[in-house]
Amino acid sequence: MKYFFLSEGWTIGRVWSSDGLWQITAWRRQPDIQQMNICLVEQGEVMWLYRVEDAVITVEVKPIKPFHPGPSSRAIGQVMLKRLMSAEQVIERLGSASARCQLQNIESVTQ
Repeated sequence: MKYFFLSEGWTIGRVWSSDGLWQITAWRRQPDIQQMNICLVEQGEVMWLYRVEDAVITVEVKPIKPFHPGPSSRAIGQVMLKRLMSAEQVIERLGSASARCQLQNIESVTQ
């Protein structure tokens, strides 16, 4: 598995494997990308940890709100994540930052 942190307010765009742009028809499925229940908080910015399968080599991320260029705008349109992290790198990063765990409210349904 590989990992990356993504700021709140950003979303995943295109995904690449070693064969190029991820093709759902060729793979017959979406890439396995899951948001974990761990995030970092740095300077008021919340960054969630995501887990991706080993076949993924590059992930495009972009802000959820559309980019509106203007003379005073300093917004970023998109970012390509090419250096995904190993589990050891994530642990090191969590150890050197203010980390918190967001537990999901899980209710078991019995019938």
